[in-house]
Amino acid sequence: MIRRAIWAIVRAVYIHILKPIMFLAAPDGVHARMINVFNFVGSMSWCRWLIRLVFMKPVAGSLRQTYHGINFDMPVGLSAGLDKNGEIMPVIASLGFGFGTVGSVTARPCAGNPKPWFYRLPKSQSLVVNAGLANQGSTTVIKRIRGYEPAMTERFPVILSVAKTNSRQVVSVQAGIDDYVTTVKRATSEPNIKLIELNISCPNTYGGEPFTNSRDLDQLLTAIDATKIDKPVFVKMPSDLIWTQFRRLLDVIVQHQIAGVTIANLAKDRRQVDLQDDLPDTVLGNLSGRPTRDISNELIRRTYRQYGNQLTIIGVGGIFTAEDAYLKIKLGASLVELITGMIFRGPQLAAEINDDLTSLLKRDGYQHISQAIGVEAEAVR
Repeated sequence: MIRRAIWAIVRAVYIHILKPIMFLAAPDGVHARMINVFNFVGSMSWCRWLIRLVFMKPVAGSLRQTYHGINFDMPVGLSAGLDKNGEIMPVIASLGFGFGTVGSVTARPCAGNPKPWFYRLPKSQSLVVNAGLANQGSTTVIKRIRGYEPAMTERFPVILSVAKTNSRQVVSVQAGIDDYVTTVKRATSEPNIKLIELNISCPNTYGGEPFTNSRDLDQLLTAIDATKIDKPVFVKMPSDLIWTQFRRLLDVIVQHQIAGVTIANLAKDRRQVDLQDDLPDTVLGNLSGRPTRDISNELIRRTYRQYGNQLTIIGVGGIFTAEDAYLKIKLGASLVELITGMIFRGPQLAAEINDDLTSLLKRDGYQHISQAIGVEAEAVR
């Protein structure tokens, strides 16, 4: 009860005081300052201990799961895109997240697209994102992950999201495959990386998304298979394909050594979503947050119905409450991830959702989260 009261205070202070001040400034600058502050705080063990004291409750047995040999104490994690270079995972691990994704990272360092990278849509609870895979390169990022305390990554699995370098030199299919393979090989021997996510669906790059084509995806996954990586591999899926196209990709994926899929990436077609804010055509990028929720949910539902016995699903898109996360679980996601919800609702959000999920499971008569996975996948939505 004490922690819940503290979380409520943190939420109120964030929503009514801190967020209005931060939203007065350009989002790119706010993001950079947040990374710097979290990096500094995370470098001090006593600060991490204090944050854990405030945000971490004893783990509920009803939420513990094991997938592909990896233990997940809590099902709510941080999605790729916030911590591009692995600088703030020690703090994220202390905030009540169950796991976290670093990246996406690429074989070569990449400055990303010209700024601004972010544009806020407050009424729509969304960000327009156009970062273009900015990162320091997989060699540097993996070295940083190597410095994490092993005890942290045992209770807080770290996922490395891998993409192809956003460069004119990495436009052809073969160049893209080589880029992915280079990073995967670098990550193979790093014990602090528990899982690899292949991001095939970043829309803001040179050459587009060649691996959302089933033939090219087959070539990529054949090359990944050949690396004989001993870590589970997931594929991060696009959100803008019609089901028949999406299913063709899944048909390819299940023919390879792929453990699961992350559904889904940013929403690209602005005509498909209900925006409550004006969004000028001059603002480049694609949509996160609330506008992605229904798109993601329907893809999760259909994927679980047809491939649930072959692929583990991580659900991403529009999670702002425990009910949002729970619906994704009931539609077929075993784990869920968020970023935008935390930006709009506060740093306590993951802790609140993980805690509230135990109450939702009890309400519905479930003793363990595994009993709820996919129970509404047959529903027509």
